[in-house]
Amino acid sequence: MSAGGAAMPGGWTLSMMWLRMPGQTWPGGAAAFLATWIVMMVAMMVPPLAPMLATFGRRGLAALAGAGYFSVWALFGGAVYVLGAAVAAAELRWPAVARQAPLATGIVLVAAGWLQLTRWKADRLARCRACAAPPSPDAARALRHGAQFGVLCSACCAGLMAVLLVAGMMHLAVAAAVAGAIALERLAPRPERIVRATGVITIGSGAFAIARALVAGL
Repeated sequence: MSAGGAAMPGGWTLSMMWLRMPGQTWPGGAAAFLATWIVMMVAMMVPPLAPMLATFGRRGLAALAGAGYFSVWALFGGAVYVLGAAVAAAELRWPAVARQAPLATGIVLVAAGWLQLTRWKADRLARCRACAAPPSPDAARALRHGAQFGVLCSACCAGLMAVLLVAGMMHLAVAAAVAGAIALERLAPRPERIVRATGVITIGSGAFAIARALVAGL
């Protein structure tokens, strides 16, 4: 095992973010992951979130909306950690499962790219871009509105989040590319072009990963 992760059967490396440090408990590992996750989500999501927050007339209400928004991403991160840690445990325990990881990564990438091209994605993106503060907001309504926007945003970003997780959220280039794609989808004047491009590129990357995994298995 290296600082970057554990070498696995099939010629790939399991990221350290799914592994507990020596002596670390499962709650401790989850807390460390969530801390990293929340910092990353704040860095990635503040630019596309800013237009919605700007529609609140008072900074205090905007802050509450932001808190509601990121609470949803924190819950999402908790679910991601449980699933990721369970998959990592299976890969460490059963070499046959680990050998299928490169193929599974390719399949997830193809599915994520396909999701980018669906009407479902287009509908949620349109709703995200049009979202503004509710009429006559108070503290409770601002917090609830932020949480609702977080649910909508996480659904809209599902494909790109899948890319982030399977391609490696600890790789700066991957994180920067996903963050840039999300920001352009929300802020660019012609978002459909960005969505199509990311979908096609992701599908192509997934197809290449599948082909490489199949050739390696021959």
